[in-house]
Amino acid sequence: MPRSVNSVASRAKRKRVLELAKGFFGRKKNVWTVAKNAVEKGLVYAYRDRKAKKRDFR
Repeated sequence: MPRSVNSVASRAKRKRVLELAKGFFGRKKNVWTVAKNAVEKGLVYAYRDRKAKKRDFR
């Protein structure tokens, strides 16, 4: 019997990432592998810059 894959969950995960990539330029907004990397990097910058913003206000 072949392996069962939860395609509903994996599709939802991809959809969530592609929605976060909305507004990115070129293939970053619609190609899964490129968008995933761009979103991950963007979230890292967002986390880092929330801390940096507090330093700017001081």
